[in-house]
Amino acid sequence: MIRGLIITFRVLFFVYLAGVLALCFGNFGNLPSAPHTLLGLPTDKVVHFFMFLPFPFLAFLAFDRYTETPGKSFLFTLGTFIMGFLLALGTELGQAWLTDYRSGDPWDLAADMLAILTGCLIVLFLDVRKQKKA
Repeated sequence: MIRGLIITFRVLFFVYLAGVLALCFGNFGNLPSAPHTLLGLPTDKVVHFFMFLPFPFLAFLAFDRYTETPGKSFLFTLGTFIMGFLLALGTELGQAWLTDYRSGDPWDLAADMLAILTGCLIVLFLDVRKQKKA
């Protein structure tokens, strides 16, 4: 049962990554435009935040089998943050260099990084709390 759950989470993680890449590199110029702000924030940045927020949670569910101490949890979370940063940076650079219909935006990268950092801190907190209860 546990093995099947791990496989399911890993498949879900890679489906999520494919979805992020599709959203980052898709040409959505023919869609109606969305409002420019949402609760006073640029809609584009809000979308970027919520697009990258699941990354740490899904990475943890898919690959965290060896975080039985707070130190190992911290290292796993640090690795997750670095991988998330590389994904976010890669999508922004790819948009800037590989497409003529998208542009790389440093503020999009900032929203992505804020989401990844937020998710990583929540995951770290929950994992260490789980360890202390056990």
